Amino acid sequence: MTNKIIYTIAFSLLLSLNLQAQQVKLITVSQLESRIKQGKDTTYVINFWATWCKPCVKELPEFEKYKLSVKGKPVKVILISADLKSKLESGVQPFVKTHQLTGEVYLLNEAPNSYNEKISADWSGALPATLIVKNGKKKFHEAAYSYDELVAAVKLVD
Repeated sequence: MTNKIIYTIAFSLLLSLNLQAQQVKLITVSQLESRIKQGKDTTYVINFWATWCKPCVKELPEFEKYKLSVKGKPVKVILISADLKSKLESGVQPFVKTHQLTGEVYLLNEAPNSYNEKISADWSGALPATLIVKNGKKKFHEAAYSYDELVAAVKLVD
């Protein structure tokens, strides 16, 4: 009987930890634009990536490191997956958990390649890609960033 109680408690704890894991939400370009407009005094660093993109996967820890370095400052790091919506539960969510991505993680809820020009006229659709928005000014970068390059890029947007 005691073992049954212990197993029940252990199972309940595991279940509660699983429910608290980072959840990936869907976002559209218009929702992202509305979000950016609300934070006029906030710098947004928005990285577009995919689970199947090797340069993206390599770059993601740089964004996590940057996010920690600006903690408490008016800076938001947003990670947006360009994976197919059908991969949310089977691919993106487990990837986020395995790679311990924290903060705001979304999956782009738009048809593939229908959003590039909405984000930037300079975007060919290649990944990774990063949009930095600061004081109403935008900088778009279609390639991977190192941590130092990311810090420098954010400082240059003014």
